[in-house]
Amino acid sequence: MKLFATLFVCALFATTFSLAQNPAPSPARQTASSNDDCECQLTPERHLKNIRQLTFGGENAEAYFSADGGELIFQSKRNSLLCDQIFTMRADGSQTRMVSTGTGRTTCSYFFPNKRRILFSSTHLADKACPPAPDHSRGYVWAIYPSYDIFAANTDGSNVKRLTSTDGYDAEATISTDGRKIVFTSMRDGDLDIYTMNASGRNVRRLTSELGYDGGAFFSADGKRIVYRAYHPRTPEQIKRYREKLGENLIEPNIFEIWTMNADGSNKRQVTNLGAASFAPYFFPDGRRIIFASNKHDSKGRNFDLYIVNTDGTNLERVTFNETFDGFPMFSPDGKKLVFASNRNQKARGETNVFIADWVE
Repeated sequence: MKLFATLFVCALFATTFSLAQNPAPSPARQTASSNDDCECQLTPERHLKNIRQLTFGGENAEAYFSADGGELIFQSKRNSLLCDQIFTMRADGSQTRMVSTGTGRTTCSYFFPNKRRILFSSTHLADKACPPAPDHSRGYVWAIYPSYDIFAANTDGSNVKRLTSTDGYDAEATISTDGRKIVFTSMRDGDLDIYTMNASGRNVRRLTSELGYDGGAFFSADGKRIVYRAYHPRTPEQIKRYREKLGENLIEPNIFEIWTMNADGSNKRQVTNLGAASFAPYFFPDGRRIIFASNKHDSKGRNFDLYIVNTDGTNLERVTFNETFDGFPMFSPDGKKLVFASNRNQKARGETNVFIADWVE
């Protein structure tokens, strides 16, 4: 899927430690497994009401609310753009404007709580052109561009400030609700791990260290916990293949599980055990449940839908039943709205748009 290749880096994307040095954290007592979900709902998509399409044409995804719920920031490849740039719009789809530099490739945007500044990752300092797409002739892979760094800017795109400057991939950044902490994924120490830093880019702290990919992290509303996706290779063959691909700045996004941890990196718990590509997790506003996207229901792995699950891994429930792609869900701060990206209603192959719906319990 074209969308999956270009947008799944975020909501994608450290000295490497051996599994013996870093045993796997204890999983939650009951993780959601591939046999636990209930798809016997009386009405499909019963949690969604008044679904409205906000963008029309191109590739649009990873839309996230401002703290007041009135605006959205998202990434888009549209019109003459050759790769993704960052845009903002009102939550009703009006007043769309590009706020990134218009050069390089950008991803993973987010509003600061005061709505005066935004956060995004970009390759524009390394090259104004779009970096080359990965070669899929040997299998489906993501490119982990080493030229990605994290930037802050005013909401109109002015006053761009670089927050990271290490060699290697720095991206997938989001912000705590108090605006003090940024959580992000970096390859600065040799592996794809999760870090936090102050809003200024200082006081960087590493939170994960187990071999494998950890990323796509978001804070809970109270700032005490983090939810993220992870793949940790176990067998010698898996470890060898992971390291080989990582050496080429690539990763195979075949299996991800949903995890949580405290904001200081303690108390890591595996929430799902679906054996599928589960990604884009986000806490409900009350912090008791998680919404995410997964292809667990599709044996071919091409169809992604939204799911919800308790933070202890129980009560897995499928939310959407679209035949192509639904992903990147985020609740409005009051929990009344859900924004997500979808291929539904597409007019051309590969078209992905942003949708908003009322959330119904």
